[in-house]
Amino acid sequence: MLHSQPVTMKLLITGGAGFIGSHLINRLIGKHEIVVLDNLSESTLDAISCHINSGAVKFIEASISDAAALDSAMDGVDTVFHLAAHRDVRAGVENPSKDMDNGILATYQVLESMRRNNVKNIVFSSSQVVYGEVTDKPVSEDFGPMIPISIYGASKLACEALVMAYSHTYGMHSWIFRFANIVGEGGTHGVIPDFVLKLKKNSKVLEILGDGTQTKPYLEVGDCVSGMLFGWENSSDAVNLFNLGTEGWTSVTRLAEIVVEECGLKDVEFRYTGGKRGWVGDVPRIRLSSDKIRKLGWKTKYDSDDAVRVAARSLKELLW
Repeated sequence: MLHSQPVTMKLLITGGAGFIGSHLINRLIGKHEIVVLDNLSESTLDAISCHINSGAVKFIEASISDAAALDSAMDGVDTVFHLAAHRDVRAGVENPSKDMDNGILATYQVLESMRRNNVKNIVFSSSQVVYGEVTDKPVSEDFGPMIPISIYGASKLACEALVMAYSHTYGMHSWIFRFANIVGEGGTHGVIPDFVLKLKKNSKVLEILGDGTQTKPYLEVGDCVSGMLFGWENSSDAVNLFNLGTEGWTSVTRLAEIVVEECGLKDVEFRYTGGKRGWVGDVPRIRLSSDKIRKLGWKTKYDSDDAVRVAARSLKELLW
C-alpha cells in the first residue's frame, strides 16, 4: 500500500476477537476506524471488550455466512483483514467440513461481499502448512510444487488461490501472509498450553506426541502483527505474498525443556509416543525463509526459542 503519510481508514477484521485479531486491534486502535465481525465460536470478547465499550471498535456478532451482516460490515471499508478461520489442524481429520466451511467457503463469501461492495484491499492470514512436507532447506515463497498433507493446509492453499484470482479478476489488492506457528500472550491453543496444562496436572512426567524431533519456527504474536502491518504498508503489487517467520526454529523436545524451565520445574521425565509426526497431517520439519519481507526492512523482536519462552511464561501465569 506504501502509505506516504498516516491515513485514517476504515478496516474490517473478521475473527477480530481471536488471538491474533485482538493483538492486531491493540496495534491499530487510535489510528484507524475498526469494525470487527466474529461469531465467537472459538473466542470471547474478553480481549477487546474495553475497545468495544469505549466506542473505538464496532462489534458485529455474526457468521461470515450471514451475507446481510457481512455486507453491512463492509459498508465504507477500505481494507479487510480476513483472519477468521478454523484453527485446529487435528480436528479437520475428524471433521473436514470445518476447514471447508470456515476456510474455503468463508473466504469466498468475504471476497464476494468485497466485490459487491467495491472493497478493493484484503489482508489474508495463511499458514506455512501450505508447503506440505519439505526438505531441511528454508522454504521461500516461490517453493513448489506445494503439496499440503492436512485438510487445513489444503484449505489455506485453496483460499490463497481464491484471493489471488479475485485480485486479478476484479482489480483488488491482496496481502497474503504465510504464518509460522504463532505463540504469545493470550494464545491458549497449541502445544505450549497443552504442555503447561499437562505439567500442572502431573509435574513429574510430560507426554510428548511423536519422537520429539519435530522442528518448526515459532513467531511471537506481536512480531506477527508487526509483520502483517509492515507488509501491508510497504508493498503495493496486485498480489503481495510473504512468509512470516523468525530466525531459527525449535524442536518439540527443546520446546518442552523451555516450558519446564518457565514452570519452575526440574527432573521432569519426557515420555514420547513415537513416530516422526505428532498426529495425522502434522508436518514434522519445516524451516521458513522470511528473507523477502526482511529485505523490505522488517525485523522481529524474538527468535524462535525466545518466542516460545515468552509464550510459556505468560501461559504459566494464566493457567497455572
